[in-house]
Amino acid sequence: MERIVPAAVFVNPAAGRGGAGRKVAEMRNAFARLKYVAKIVQTDSADEFRNQVRRALGEGCATLIAMGGDGTLQLLVNEVLGQEVQVGVIPAGCGNDFAAALGITKNVEKAVEIIVGGKTRRVDVVSVRNSSGLNVAYLGAGGLGIDAEALRYANGRFAKWPGRLRYLASAIAALRGFRGVQVQAAFPESDVPNVAKLVLLAAVLNAPTLGGGLRLAPDARLDDGMLEVVMIETLRKTEVLALLARLLISGELRSGRTVRMRCRKIKLTAEKETSFQGDGELLGKTPVEIEVMPKALRVLAP
Repeated sequence: MERIVPAAVFVNPAAGRGGAGRKVAEMRNAFARLKYVAKIVQTDSADEFRNQVRRALGEGCATLIAMGGDGTLQLLVNEVLGQEVQVGVIPAGCGNDFAAALGITKNVEKAVEIIVGGKTRRVDVVSVRNSSGLNVAYLGAGGLGIDAEALRYANGRFAKWPGRLRYLASAIAALRGFRGVQVQAAFPESDVPNVAKLVLLAAVLNAPTLGGGLRLAPDARLDDGMLEVVMIETLRKTEVLALLARLLISGELRSGRTVRMRCRKIKLTAEKETSFQGDGELLGKTPVEIEVMPKALRVLAP
């Protein structure tokens, strides 16, 4: 059946060090070759992005596509959650961990083919309630500790570095003066015992990777209704550097100082107010209450 309202593609031109903007023509041509009508909307700010998504929803658009990185997709999802729509992604950012978990590569033509193919699946979404009482959703991975501290470097000094290397270089820079975070983890409605540790990182994942392919939770699944919690205890600086070097080479996390748990809900409290990030975006301060929303989103996927 022909769609009355065309699909809408929301582009963050700055994503991927400007790569998303440079790929718009390629994306437009790919849709044209497949005779698929899609309205392309380029935005210059998060507020403009949100307003354009709301306008499309108001016009009855039921296929909404994000072209950019994980943060771009997160913006879109936070606007459409609870609506009877389907979401697509054309990965063009630095990380794209959620798209990778779906099996969508950075090849624009193949990503467009997946959208045109129309196959969908239901996936989980992660809801975060921060210390200000604000609820925000993320898709792939969130956490506090060294990764949240590293964000200012990732978006600054190392903004033009490629994926995994950008994340690791930022983490190394953030190590300077970082003494770890004293974290308490509680698991409501679960028999998982509470945990209190001084950590380098406390991550809560829905997807296997973060930071452009670092496999912190290889057993994570997007549609199992569970969260993977990974805590890395504080290490000596030389141990951290060795760990980061292994991550750079293999992408796999291997450390005897790692604690892993599975849950549906978790509350993270820090001794001192600490930032929490999700999909590479700062989502607020601790304490944070995190909960999985099972199969809350319909996505176009292989």
